[in-house]
Amino acid sequence: MRAKLFRFDKQMKEWKERGTGDVKFLQHKETKKVRLLMRRDKTLKVCANHIVTADMKLSPNVGSDRSWVWNVAADVSDGEAKPETLAIRFANSDNANLFKEEFEKVQKVNEDLKAGKESKEEKKDDEKKEE
Repeated sequence: MRAKLFRFDKQMKEWKERGTGDVKFLQHKETKKVRLLMRRDKTLKVCANHIVTADMKLSPNVGSDRSWVWNVAADVSDGEAKPETLAIRFANSDNANLFKEEFEKVQKVNEDLKAGKESKEEKKDDEKKEE
C-alpha cells in the first residue's frame, strides 16, 4: 500500500519527510515475527524497518483522517536501532483504516508468539525441576 512516511525531529521540533513508497508487513520464516518495512520509490532505500510490538499505539494525526502516528523503540532503517516517532499518511481514509486493521492484527500475532515462547520456556523449566 502506497504511503508517505515522516519522522519527528526532536531537536528541530518538526516533522521530516522520510520518503514515499509501499509499506509492507513481512513475517520472518523461522521466528514468525512480523515487521513493518517501507522502501522509498525509485531508490528503494529503506525508510522504516521495525518489529511491530503490542506497546505501539497508533494515534490519529491531528486534523487528518488518513494518517497515523506511533512511537518505535528500535527502528533500524538507518542501520542502527534507535527510537523514533513516525507518522504515515495515505491517499485516502480507506487505506489508512486498512493499515490500522493490519497493524493491529500484526501486533496480536507478535504478542501471541511472545506469549507462546514464554509458555514453552516455562514448560522446559518445569521439566528440568521435575528431574
